[in-house]
Amino acid sequence: MFPFRDHNPSERTPYITYTLIFINLVMFVLTMPWLIGMTALWDQLALYPVAVVNGYNLWGLLTHMFLHAGILHIAGNMLFLWVFGDNLEDQMGHAGFLIFYLGCGLAAAAAQIAANPAEGIPMVGASGAIAGVMGGYLLLFPKARVDVLAIIIIFIKVFTIPAWVMLGVWFVLQIFGGFSLMGGDSVAYWAHAGGFIAGVLLTVPVFLRRGGTTYWSRTHGHPPHPATEYTRSRIPQVRR
Repeated sequence: MFPFRDHNPSERTPYITYTLIFINLVMFVLTMPWLIGMTALWDQLALYPVAVVNGYNLWGLLTHMFLHAGILHIAGNMLFLWVFGDNLEDQMGHAGFLIFYLGCGLAAAAAQIAANPAEGIPMVGASGAIAGVMGGYLLLFPKARVDVLAIIIIFIKVFTIPAWVMLGVWFVLQIFGGFSLMGGDSVAYWAHAGGFIAGVLLTVPVFLRRGGTTYWSRTHGHPPHPATEYTRSRIPQVRR
């Protein structure tokens, strides 16, 4: 189930979101063996929990957020950032959103290290920071409509669902995987869960400035502005 757009328009250009996506793409091109091939840079900038615990390679806490292990890895992360990042940046401001994003990434790294401090396998990816963006989005816009592409074996269907359903299911899956019920697939589930929780907590000040629960009462969990309505395709359907 992949979200590919929401119905929550931004009121200003999300320059930080665009910049983060650009930096991640540049680092991907630089470090992939089949592209420019600077794999030594990937090795040096990844996060090694056991090294950090012992006081080494501390820069990895920050730099790992801009590295990815493959096309699906970066494509999924950048898609989620594209869908949800602009609205958080709209509410927090450019500088505030950047601080929020990096803070969520650090919290995600801390959660993964706490879960397995002796881990020597490198951790890379923006997933933890983007999980924080998703957590903040959930707090501010729980009923914003999100279009998701569901692929079930050979069937492909587009659904429009409330943000709280999509994000809630995603978070539960991370907790489920964190307890090794879905483990063994090299996914940093605790980083995802930690980033998500950090995102909710770090968005609380923004939520309170807008009135807290009275903000929800005014908006009923929807965006505080008219939702985007997408027109259906004019291509006629051919039925068998």
